[in-house]
Amino acid sequence: MWRRLKSLGAIYLQNSAAALPATAASERALRKLRHEIIEMAGTAVLLRCDALAGEDEVVAAFQAARDDEYEEIVDKARDFIVQVEKEHVADHFTFAELEENEVDLVKLQNWLAKVQARDAFHAPGRKAAEEALAECETSLENYASQVYARDADAH
Repeated sequence: MWRRLKSLGAIYLQNSAAALPATAASERALRKLRHEIIEMAGTAVLLRCDALAGEDEVVAAFQAARDDEYEEIVDKARDFIVQVEKEHVADHFTFAELEENEVDLVKLQNWLAKVQARDAFHAPGRKAAEEALAECETSLENYASQVYARDADAH
């Protein structure tokens, strides 16, 4: 269940005490998760609360969790760009490779969108991840132009 909570963007305040920003989507997901836990003979309590003290620390924890995810995306974006550059160096300009790279880019874009959706407190790492994906898009566009040009020359 902790993986499901993490995928929702939850942070753990203590053992077995997770927090999510108060949104309708979070509440629906938590109610569903609670129902599943109870059906497995477990126990789960959902609470809505305001931070009386320590709110800055909770916000910082949410931002740190998202920054970790954004950093991972930046790393994978760098790997993507290196892969596209290898295709250039190898003079490997095929539609099959282009399609594989397009699929990989869509995966990165979807991943970024999921992290952005749970980034309720606008983590500082978001901008770097967005810029890294923009670089991936540019890199793929340049590669695609070469593939199309080579195909036109061949015909």
